[in-house]
Amino acid sequence: MNNYFQESIECASREEIERIQLERLQKQVKHVYANVPYYRNLMDQKNVKPEDIKTLKDLAKLPFLSKADLRDNYPDGLLAVPKSEVRRIQSTSGTTGKRVIAFYTAHDLDVWAECCARAIVAAGGTKDDVVHVSYGYGLFTGGMGLHDGSYKVGSMTLPMSSGNTERQIQFMRDLGSTILCCTPSYAAYIGETIKEMGLTPDDIKLKAGIFGAEPWTENMRRDIEKSLGIKAYDIYGLTELCGPGVSFECSDQHGMHINEDHFIAEIIDPDTGEVLPYGEKGELVLTSIDKEAFPLIRYRTRDICILKPEKCPCGRTHVRMSKPMGRSDDMLIIRGVNVFPSQIETVLLQNGYAPNYLIEVDRVNNTDTLDINVELSNEQSKDSLFNISNAEKELANAIKTMLGINPKVHLVQPKTITRSEGKAVRVIDKRHLLD
Repeated sequence: MNNYFQESIECASREEIERIQLERLQKQVKHVYANVPYYRNLMDQKNVKPEDIKTLKDLAKLPFLSKADLRDNYPDGLLAVPKSEVRRIQSTSGTTGKRVIAFYTAHDLDVWAECCARAIVAAGGTKDDVVHVSYGYGLFTGGMGLHDGSYKVGSMTLPMSSGNTERQIQFMRDLGSTILCCTPSYAAYIGETIKEMGLTPDDIKLKAGIFGAEPWTENMRRDIEKSLGIKAYDIYGLTELCGPGVSFECSDQHGMHINEDHFIAEIIDPDTGEVLPYGEKGELVLTSIDKEAFPLIRYRTRDICILKPEKCPCGRTHVRMSKPMGRSDDMLIIRGVNVFPSQIETVLLQNGYAPNYLIEVDRVNNTDTLDINVELSNEQSKDSLFNISNAEKELANAIKTMLGINPKVHLVQPKTITRSEGKAVRVIDKRHLLD
């Protein structure tokens, strides 16, 4: 069964999608040029004017925006409407440097809710469902995005936010939650807690989960599906563009459909900025073509992925993006080797360990060190025959095979690595303190 929130646009012909994109892109470039002096200056430096955008290929003439541009214009240097038209702000987590503040008009909020509604319906959601939102509320986009999307669908919405996991499970049972929305790491934690409470997936009514905001692997998906008795769907977004809902998985689950009537996606070579053809791996660049308050054109997401243009078996015609394969800005370079945390997570899951780990990178005597702390399962920690030393060596060898460098693996007792109820902290890189 194919589920659509807006079938006419989600299954529109390629010609119709591109017609909408060009019309909205041209209008957006004029809007930004007229109302955002910073971006107008960038365009002038490249000798490009709004009237130069005659086809979708002309998008490549426009300058990029990066997170550095957003920070340089903090708090409202890229705002494209009067503040009197702004109805809400959201903000990034701000783990480094200044936070990014995104502004929304009433129209922007409606479009965002529409994008999230498409994701909920694609996961099987209807007005008869109970949508349990355990993303953080407040400045973080996760909670508000899926909350408003659920409202659009007409579902009963539980605005749980994150934390107090036993209460979350109580509400799941008492109110019959059917769709869970949160980070994958928190979904895994809920699954662990259900088991610790002596419950099974049969004791809850969940049928689907919509998980995003952090990287997760296919093995982690399978573990979450088993622990919660659900089908797990990926969702993608950035605060800078709107929040979750830029793209989402359908039941086919071979990539996430980009809402192309609101966003244009490109893949570029992260080093040269050259636009790459469909099917090539590179950095995802997104343009918001109908956002009013905070419209970003050619925003470099730093996420590495592939775009797939083929029509999906689900019937949707919008281009799909692969699950991000890492980030060009948080890729670790250790002893000259490119390392993505997702690679390490894949090895852990393939070898029977839960995705509860912490990577620590340091520099000793001018040489990079890589230490990986991994939690044992309850069963492993209680097994008198389980040889921790041998297990550490086996896991270190498996990681070396994947990465090409030797790590030190430390197997630690269950619950000793801090659990995240928001975005999981997976990496501590101490080398920058030495630079």
